[in-house]
Amino acid sequence: MGIRIGIDVGGTFTDFLVVYPDGRRRIHKTSSVPSDPPQAVLNGLTEVAKLDGVTIREFVADVSLIVHGTTVTTNALLTRRGPRTAVLVTEGFRDVLPMRHGTREEPYDNRLPHPEPLALRYLRLPVRGRIDYRGEEVSPLSEEDVRDAIDVLKAHDVEALAIAFMHSHANQAHERRAAEIVSNLLDDVYITESAELLGQARYYERTSAAVLNSYAGPIISSYLNKLTELLEGVEFAGILLMMQSNGGVATPQQLAKRAALSLLSGPASGPTAGLLVVAEHGWDSCLTVDMGGTSFDAAVVKGGKPMVMTDGQIDRWSIALPAVDIHTIGAGGGSIASVDEGGLLRVGPQSAGAVPGPACYGRGGVHATTTDADVVLGYIDPSSFLNGQFKLDRDAAVEAIRRDVADPLGLSVEEAAAGIYEMVNVTMATGVRDITVRRGLDPRDFPIVVAGGAGPVHAAAIASELEIPVLITPRDSSIFCAAGMLVCDFKHDYVQSLNQRLDTTDPARLVEIWQAMAAQGRDTLLGEGVDADAITFEPWLDMRYKGQWYELRIAADPAAIDGPDLDAIVRSFHDEHDKLFGYRSPQMPIEVLNVRLSAVGATSKERIGLGGEQPTGSSAAITRRSIWSPAQRRMVEVDVYPGAALGPGAHVVGPAIIELGTTTIVVLDQYDCVVDRSGSFVMHLRDRAAEIRARLNL
Repeated sequence: MGIRIGIDVGGTFTDFLVVYPDGRRRIHKTSSVPSDPPQAVLNGLTEVAKLDGVTIREFVADVSLIVHGTTVTTNALLTRRGPRTAVLVTEGFRDVLPMRHGTREEPYDNRLPHPEPLALRYLRLPVRGRIDYRGEEVSPLSEEDVRDAIDVLKAHDVEALAIAFMHSHANQAHERRAAEIVSNLLDDVYITESAELLGQARYYERTSAAVLNSYAGPIISSYLNKLTELLEGVEFAGILLMMQSNGGVATPQQLAKRAALSLLSGPASGPTAGLLVVAEHGWDSCLTVDMGGTSFDAAVVKGGKPMVMTDGQIDRWSIALPAVDIHTIGAGGGSIASVDEGGLLRVGPQSAGAVPGPACYGRGGVHATTTDADVVLGYIDPSSFLNGQFKLDRDAAVEAIRRDVADPLGLSVEEAAAGIYEMVNVTMATGVRDITVRRGLDPRDFPIVVAGGAGPVHAAAIASELEIPVLITPRDSSIFCAAGMLVCDFKHDYVQSLNQRLDTTDPARLVEIWQAMAAQGRDTLLGEGVDADAITFEPWLDMRYKGQWYELRIAADPAAIDGPDLDAIVRSFHDEHDKLFGYRSPQMPIEVLNVRLSAVGATSKERIGLGGEQPTGSSAAITRRSIWSPAQRRMVEVDVYPGAALGPGAHVVGPAIIELGTTTIVVLDQYDCVVDRSGSFVMHLRDRAAEIRARLNL
């Protein structure tokens, strides 16, 4: 096997993890290029080649695999920089998108404006024809209406089209015929058939997912074309895989067909990377937090698998495709701090981004940001940022905080910076609570795996807010998602509505549906180059008590695709309902809404650790500097340890600083930190040291 590279394109930096055949690794960061995201990939590869002392062509000739995650579609959606998109709907349902479920998104917020539809009303085009809920044709498709709609599409230069008809999940004939007519009469229009993308009931969710897929389609297709063109230009002949929001990888060709899976895909590999870290200590569950320059991502891993949702939203629009349940908030190193008209401090969600960036970057940024506060509080050393390759301007950070926060609030610069630090920490802690408590989980029961360039600076404060006793920071935490990408399996998800009572459902019918999905998944994975013996299947059922509005996603035994144990599935449903809602109703009939299957293709079993290069025994001087102590509410002088010199068994007593090449670990007063066998830094509450260390593999 040749060189393997994981590439995570973020809003501020693009991270590279390069794994050489002999086990050596190189971590590299380069600035993202928001105006031309694929260029950052080429820039980084060129810089890595230079560090290796070879040309870019010589370097990529030895690269066998690149796994890549990007936020390009998410960013284009949030900023509405996507293609003009239309949707064909069943006559009478032109406003299915703005009406949604017919209920208020926020029941008590009368002033909440409607989100801006991706397909405006004049491009939501009704078509006569009707299929009923059983899949039987009530009235034929009006091909005349479809052709009239094509004239509208041509007149408005539409680039993307979704086709979403009522009950098409039960019978796709009308959608397929409409798509055939459009394809014959229109060139270069990206088309999504809603039932092919998401074969389940609930018209709004299916229509919204189809529109999101069509909106993202031309964006990700253009991105992939540009990326492959750049890679071909340097004669890359290896395998290119793309990260999906469901936590799996796919070929560019498959991702282009299901473009909505590129939405929210950027951080989806993080939970998988978290499992690599906690497995060292025998855990199969954890929380992962990843704080970069623009955003903060939190996720839950339980029972060895990242938790998946099928009721996600992006920009307030439903995207019912399976996705790793990641809670993202606008709290990163570049989050802008300001004082509002009421005299209250606000931090984020606006970000200074990569350009111009925080004031301390010296790139023209003038606003006070979280990173500026970290510099002023002594947590980040301006001279050693990014291995000393990027000098920070502390004076600029001081001036920005003085002008934007300290003077308006009548505080000292240090107090104002501490306020920024504490405000963003509380915001992130709230995000962690949201993703755990709403699932019936207690965050105190999980260790936190900390990632991102800014994550270790803030993690101890977040854990303290949540009363979490253990935090683990991998030595290579700044390239967390890039490492996770290299160990993610191929994954494709399938769904079909059933809407029957479980006690009247013929198990043979479930087997028939699962087997059909398995055949489709097997063909797709084989087409992606996965070996037949590396393919496995994970069956699921969406279930609820009769009369309920929301359903639960219940895993079935993998053997269920040949014959399900319905009694075991019922027990699992009751247990999950009791855990989430505090009660069970065994006397109530249970309904099955959807039958699901995940087809998984295992990738290389050569796993990637996040322990980084182990120290060789060379010692480096421990220095001293002043940092802000939240417990003492003042600047205190602490030891600063060079992380590269701390090997397994090393012990650091807080308050202290541990400096690594691409991040800084802040050990607060009530914590100690020890280095485990893999080289990761395990921070724990000092008053629970004996209990926690007995659990760790040190």
